Amino acid sequence: MRYITLTLALALGCAPAFSGDTKVADRLGDAADFFSEIMSAPDKAVPQDLLNKAQCIVLVPDWKKAAFIFGAKYGLGFAVCRAASGMGWGPPGAVRVEGGSAGFQIGVSSTDVLLLVMNARGMKRLTTSKFTLGAEAAAAAGPVGRNATAETDAMMTAEILSWSRSRGLFGGVSLDGATLRNDLDVNKEMYGQPWDNKHVLTSGAKPPAAAAKLLAILSKYSPRKTN
Repeated sequence: MRYITLTLALALGCAPAFSGDTKVADRLGDAADFFSEIMSAPDKAVPQDLLNKAQCIVLVPDWKKAAFIFGAKYGLGFAVCRAASGMGWGPPGAVRVEGGSAGFQIGVSSTDVLLLVMNARGMKRLTTSKFTLGAEAAAAAGPVGRNATAETDAMMTAEILSWSRSRGLFGGVSLDGATLRNDLDVNKEMYGQPWDNKHVLTSGAKPPAAAAKLLAILSKYSPRKTN
């Protein structure tokens, strides 16, 4: 773990949150663009039935990889859950996603990551301070294709399904070992208070204006949750 931490520090300059030109509004816009691009691809989208059933979605644009003697990954993104009514989407909560080891690397310097949280168990994990995919939450690589069949044992039992895009290629990916944690600094920038994601995702707080594009895109492709 010390080597992974050192790798991240060297590669990313130990930035505690968004810095320089990667401001919160920019990152929200990047998340919206990433999701829109994936869902507008007719044969490479996230299956519509899975999206419609999902409780929450996590979007991490531009996940950075650093590989020296040891490898590590680090990304900043947002989690968004269904509104309590089931219609539309609630306010975004900021997340940090971290993972390391050679087996976790996929050979590129930058990757976009998308997670679907499929049930109440997965959402409960998402509202904790941190959790690890594969260890504390059952996870599986998601299928690709708007009409892809998703009724396999893995798809039906997984709490979280995951995809990645790198160099224009989009596909399911196993993220076992990656850790998701709250980003209280960014939540404070968005809401004026260092709220944890349990509060943000379940309180019905007013979303920041910068999240309007992201919420509109999510509502366009999945306006309501289905059973």
